Amino acid sequence: MTKEEAKKRILDLTETINEHNYRYYVLAKPVISDFDFDMLLEELTKLEQQYPEFVQPDSPTKRVGGDITKEFVQRQHKYPMLSLSNTYSEGELIDFDRRVKKVTGEDVEYVCELKYDGVSISLTYINGLLDFALTRGDGTKGDDVTANVRTVKSIPLKIHGDYPEEFVIRGEIFMPKEGFAKLNRERIEIGEEPFANPRNATAGTLKTQDSAEVARRPLDCYLYYLFGENLPFDNHYDNLMKAREWGFKVPQYIAKCRTIEEIFEFINFWDKERDNLPFEIDGIVIKVNSYRQQQELGETAKSPRWAIAYKFKAERVETVLNSVSFQVGRTGAITPVANLEPVKLVGTTVKRASLHNADIIEALDVRIGDTVFVEKGGEIIPKIVGVNLAKRPQEAEKLKFIDKCPECGTPLVRKEGEAQHYCPNEDGCPPQIKGRIEHFISRNAMNIDSLGEGKVEMLYDNGLVKDVADLYDLTYDKLIGLEKILKSQDDKKISFQEKTVKNILKGIEASKNVPFDRVLYALGIRYVGRTVAGKLANHYHSIEKLMEASYEELVQVDEIGEKIAESIIKFFAREKNIKIIKRLKEKGIRFELENPLQVKSDKLAGKTIVASGKLANFSREEIKTLIMENGGKPASSVSKKTDFLLAGENIGPNKLAKAKELGIPVITEEEFLNMIK
Repeated sequence: MTKEEAKKRILDLTETINEHNYRYYVLAKPVISDFDFDMLLEELTKLEQQYPEFVQPDSPTKRVGGDITKEFVQRQHKYPMLSLSNTYSEGELIDFDRRVKKVTGEDVEYVCELKYDGVSISLTYINGLLDFALTRGDGTKGDDVTANVRTVKSIPLKIHGDYPEEFVIRGEIFMPKEGFAKLNRERIEIGEEPFANPRNATAGTLKTQDSAEVARRPLDCYLYYLFGENLPFDNHYDNLMKAREWGFKVPQYIAKCRTIEEIFEFINFWDKERDNLPFEIDGIVIKVNSYRQQQELGETAKSPRWAIAYKFKAERVETVLNSVSFQVGRTGAITPVANLEPVKLVGTTVKRASLHNADIIEALDVRIGDTVFVEKGGEIIPKIVGVNLAKRPQEAEKLKFIDKCPECGTPLVRKEGEAQHYCPNEDGCPPQIKGRIEHFISRNAMNIDSLGEGKVEMLYDNGLVKDVADLYDLTYDKLIGLEKILKSQDDKKISFQEKTVKNILKGIEASKNVPFDRVLYALGIRYVGRTVAGKLANHYHSIEKLMEASYEELVQVDEIGEKIAESIIKFFAREKNIKIIKRLKEKGIRFELENPLQVKSDKLAGKTIVASGKLANFSREEIKTLIMENGGKPASSVSKKTDFLLAGENIGPNKLAKAKELGIPVITEEEFLNMIK
């Protein structure tokens, strides 16, 4: 590269990165991934080192963050709010460890923490009271967002204990996944644009002028570093633990490491487990624990030399949207699916991605031929999260949502307050009919696994089943010899020979022993999942009593809300459903609880208990029954509503960490048995 080329590239990179900084920090609407941004910044840094005479006055390498939002009062940071050096390379972590040990000339203890994907915050406490809160800003000055931060319930307004007269504590404000999903649902329902991710939602919330609106948002905060003149300890870890005693929410996801191997163990564990966390993280932060060693290592104008952030590889890619298909589910819900130019994402080839509904399509303004950003989250298939407008073809036309069912041609409906479009033709729309049958035979319902692999479609196409009751009219003579070629599976041939037919009939016969709660779930009543079906079965004991229940009676049942009650009433109001239930009863399907749960005591009344790990005396189902027999409520995940975590052998670390974080008592099997004696 010539000097002139280097100069031009530095100018271009400076302008581009500053624009991305503005979109990220000020608008909270990034258009590239963190990985792509870091690669641009790394390129600029290397060029500036090689050609220092071309460094621009506004170079982003001299800045920590973005511009200050003028709507808020600006205040000086007492301690500069530096950003961390980022790396995606294990080799660079090894180099970091070598540099640290070379400078200090002694053994070093590190503290490893999660890198929370939210908004950095600096909190100043004077005499035990929150005085003010600042965003990062440019690292020297930040926006005073005290009024908004006061609404975050996990940030204490007053602390207790032997705290210093004045100190600063830093942390990250973020939005948990569950709260984020709920917020986006609410925004879509009222016609507002959904946030792209929890970080954007958090940034947008903290920039909101109305603190009352901020209070309605599900923000949370973890604190992870202290500054001050009279801190109780001479190291980072012990001061964090002390801050927890003062009332701060200090995360449990933290470990002290002596070697680089221990650091990699921590990184590898959370790289695999991060999807199980209730919030987003994008990497791991490694800090030197000793303050003396931190001071010895010092800092650059931008970053401390005693800390580094290892960032997980980006899970976002670009590809071209070739077309959009509209699928019909068993409830009639219409789901648009993007058909993509195949692209590698997190080790798999992605050909399709979810577009969710008409509101999302409108918000993204996605068009056929667009180059789109695709992410892989917790969904079964990835989702489109944005469009690269710079690559949009001139002829690209706005995508229109269909107004008729793609399968049966029935005009679609959209209920008030719902984002989804529906096909109302329940009895005549093939995907809905087949979908209900496939749900009925699924593993958690009637468990007729011999009818998998496209066999339901084969039976439907041959006119043998039009509803779930028809399954029990199937005979050997009706099934033997049926054939079908599955075009979607490389022309795979399904043939109903003697062994296949016998397995199908055997599976159908065995399903007559499935208990009532699973039968109720198998019926496919909208909003009635496995847990709700179990609640209803245990409360009413039979289908007849459930059918007779009024709306007012239903909403009194534990966990049965208005929406579920309305759906149950509507289901049993349809004559066709009553006829199907009657036919199933005649075939021997169980519509009554054989051994209704008998509450023997109220010793656990009002208590929610999560049992996890291997227990010495009980299976998972037995312990659930025992909890309910004593008036308690078994649950599968730890939350604020949990009263006790019953810990068996080999319990997962996530549940233990969550229980400790929420202050939930962890009990042994022996302690549990003493509670119900």
